[in-house]
Amino acid sequence: MARGAADAGRATVRAGKATAGGTARAGKATARGAQKVGKATRKLTYANGAGRTGLGRLIELSAGNSAGDALVTVALASTVFFGVPVGEARGSVALYLVITMLPFGLLAPFVGPILDKFRSGRRYVMAGTLFGRGLLCFAMAAAVGPGDLPTLFIGALGVLVLSKSYNVSRAAIMPSVLPADINLVSANARVALFTLVSAGVAVPIGAGLTAWLGSAFVLRVAMVAFLLLGVVAVRLPRHVDSPDVEEEGAAPRWRTLLKVGPAVAEAVWANVSIRVFSGFLLFFLLFLVQDKAVPWLAAEEPWAQDPFFDIPRTIALLAGAAGLGGLVGAVVANWTRNNSPQLIVLVTLAVTSVTTIATAIFFGVWTALAISLITAFAQELGKLALDAIVQREIGEEVRSSTFGVVEAMLQLAWVFGGLVGLVLSLTQSSVAGLVTPAVLLTAALGWLLIARRKRVRATAAKLRMKRAEASEPPPRTDTLDTTKPLTNPNG
Repeated sequence: MARGAADAGRATVRAGKATAGGTARAGKATARGAQKVGKATRKLTYANGAGRTGLGRLIELSAGNSAGDALVTVALASTVFFGVPVGEARGSVALYLVITMLPFGLLAPFVGPILDKFRSGRRYVMAGTLFGRGLLCFAMAAAVGPGDLPTLFIGALGVLVLSKSYNVSRAAIMPSVLPADINLVSANARVALFTLVSAGVAVPIGAGLTAWLGSAFVLRVAMVAFLLLGVVAVRLPRHVDSPDVEEEGAAPRWRTLLKVGPAVAEAVWANVSIRVFSGFLLFFLLFLVQDKAVPWLAAEEPWAQDPFFDIPRTIALLAGAAGLGGLVGAVVANWTRNNSPQLIVLVTLAVTSVTTIATAIFFGVWTALAISLITAFAQELGKLALDAIVQREIGEEVRSSTFGVVEAMLQLAWVFGGLVGLVLSLTQSSVAGLVTPAVLLTAALGWLLIARRKRVRATAAKLRMKRAEASEPPPRTDTLDTTKPLTNPNG
């Protein structure tokens, strides 16, 4: 028995050494793979001169910021605050929308003016938003165990406001890090593309860690990530900060949609229309599928139902189509090399209107997937074009204020659309629910086209008038004035 135990011990030692060697080799292979992925990512982010101007660092910082936000969202999804079941009553979901989104819509307009006052320290403002989210994640992690609902609510709202504040600051400094070979639409698209990819990678990792170690652990991981990203934000190039120049005697300039100019206003209203429809479509289709009020689930006989497109798979496919649409929108915007963001905004609204009309007529599983993909595509591409228009048309002294107002309007538009989708889902009719937004989208597109046509005609008329005035000969000054008597200068 002693010799058998000794032999077993020696075998265990040999197996341990083999396992340790295998683990070490696997670790080295993983490190080499991570190093190759990091080098390839750095090559993409620093392409076209982005490494010289600081755009590459901003892209990497925004990607990490998006991954941290995704970890927080996944961690809070299983808590008592965000644990709203999909099939719960519409009233509870509506209350969830109002409680979580409307406070941000009311606070966001005040974020921009505050950021405009700290233009000389934008790096530190961005770092502050990251450090603040790290501290809030620490507080929420401590509140998960006892189920402290007020702390979770305040922390979630704070994370949302600081996240949007970071986005406003990032959009405001984009022109200062723009390389000569990249236009604003492409630069914004490159940032959006990497943020979408990083969020897509972080979501399954966060879900796995939440199921294994709990929400509190994931929130602490997000806390560490935000604190490290705050250090990275401080290390951004110094030229992203601009001096605070105060104009003597100048009245304070408050940005409203009536003062931002016709190009920005047109882009904002087009994006508001798309964002209202995006919120509407999400909750309308979600509750139609839950109520089995869609053709592929409405069959009463089991043999007539599609065995593949059940409720969970349908919801997963719709979510996947929306995610793919956003990714394609960012890729298409990155390929856009022209300087016509106004045209891009109108085209996205037109494509959404046409797709909505077609879906209302030929509603089915494939058209539902198509409209989910097209709406997410139009929302992403239209928002990137809007950012480029604001960055080009609005002065630096009020750019953050404008972005704050725009973000608030888009958020409120999405909430309003979601509430409308909840109400119209009570009809359990896809045609009745989709015809209404189709008419409104078409009316919005027509109104914007008419306003644009009037503006172009007015501009052309002013140009013709100026040319006519420039072509007229000047009045002659050497003509004889017969109203005055002739006098001899010599008397």
